[in-house]
Order: sequence, then structure tokens, then C-alpha cells
Amino acid sequence: MSEGAHLRHTEAGQPDASHTAILYLEDLNVSFDGFKAINNLTLYIDKGELRCIIGPNGAGKTTMMDIITGKTRPDSGQAWFGQTVDLLKLSEPEIANAGIGRKFQKPTVFESHSVAENLELAMHGNKSVWYSLRARLSGEQQALIDETLQTIGLTDHYHQAAGALSHGQKQWLEIGMLLVQKPYLLLVDEPVAGMTHQEMERTAELLTSLAGKHSVVVVEHDMDFVRSIAHQVTVLHQGSVLAEGTMDEVQNDQRVIEVYLGE
Repeated sequence: MSEGAHLRHTEAGQPDASHTAILYLEDLNVSFDGFKAINNLTLYIDKGELRCIIGPNGAGKTTMMDIITGKTRPDSGQAWFGQTVDLLKLSEPEIANAGIGRKFQKPTVFESHSVAENLELAMHGNKSVWYSLRARLSGEQQALIDETLQTIGLTDHYHQAAGALSHGQKQWLEIGMLLVQKPYLLLVDEPVAGMTHQEMERTAELLTSLAGKHSVVVVEHDMDFVRSIAHQVTVLHQGSVLAEGTMDEVQNDQRVIEVYLGE
């Protein structure tokens, strides 16, 4: 890890990134059947940051998230969550327990259960559905569910079956299902695909509100949406970081223009 990259865990188990990054990816390489999906990738995410990752299809965005969450093991390189947690030594459940949550593009909610029950199930982790819904919530757990419903804008849908929600509302519910697990780092994959314009605006507000309390990494194709939320944008191309900066800096970068326009 780079010199000066200090992140300790506090006594409560929370990563302390007061000086620098919460996520370090350094010199990562992954090949699949001779195809180099990740090529000397180095990326740092700061505590409380909202970072957008863009890039053409095949740029390595999904593989990068697979490495962070333990789904894919790199051929070489390092991946650290803070200074003390070596992600390459942990299983997928251990990485989730360490405080990294991932939201996939397609929402996976329990459609026959109510919105509140979905949050309750997510909070209880891998225990059986029957046990989870019979276990009595503590006051603290109930408060967390209420607070999360407010954050994701679904307080009025407390008792509604998740299957009856709109596409956008299901996406927000799934973000809520991650939030009740109190992650320090959230990985969000194409959150606005298939959303109405109004839902996209609400999603922008939601993700922006999470930054600071959490570190949020958003992978997205919709450039208007990225512009509406991004302070810092990373462009991936052929498994490497091609450019990094503000949306304006990145969009005016000649290398980025060539990659996107094929010039």
C-alpha cells in the first residue's frame, strides 16, 4: 500500500479514514481465457466520497466490482479496505460483513413481503425468512428501519408488498436493504437503468444524500445522470484508469473523446 495510506479500525470496528482513502486497488490484473479484463488497475476511493465510474462496454467496470466484493480473484495486485483489511484474503460473506455493500443492476427484493419486512430480512442477514420475521425487533432496529424508509422515500409504503412497487421504488428499496446493514462502502451498478426522469432525479438526490455518511461508488452509462451527481469521475478503458477528474475535465479529455467516439 502507498506510504501515508493510513486507515485504522476504531474500537467500534468502523474504518477510520480521516487521513485518506477507504479503498485501495493497486496494480490489479485479471485475465479470462487470455483476455485481459483488468490491466494494472490502480484506484483509490476516499472516505465519504461519491465517485462515478464510467467507460465503454468491456472496460472492466463489473470485474473491478467483482474483485472488491470477492467474487473474482485477481492474478496479481492488491485490494485493501482501509489499511488493515486485505480483501484478497476474505470470502464474499466476510467482505460484506466488513462493511462493503453491493447493489446489482437488477433489483432483487422479496416481492411477496412488505417493504418494511424486506428491510427487516436484510438486517437479519442470512437467517431463515421465517425466523427473521418472527424475531422481535429491538427499539434500535425499528428506529433504523424507520430512518431508512425516510432516507429512501418509502415511508408511505411501509406495509405495501414490494412486488407492487414501481421499478424505481424497487431500486430504492434495494439500496435501503444495503443501508440497514450499515456499510461503510456502497457499490451501486447502473442504478437508473429503466427509470423515469422523475425517478432518476430522486435517485440522484438519494445517492448524493448518502455521500459523507458512506463512501459510494456508482457505475453508470447515463452521462446526464453522472453529471448530476458526480464530483469526481473515473474513466476505465481496457481494464485500466484512462482518466480521472471532474465531469468537465473528463469529457474534454482527448483520450476519452477518442475512446467514446472511436476517433
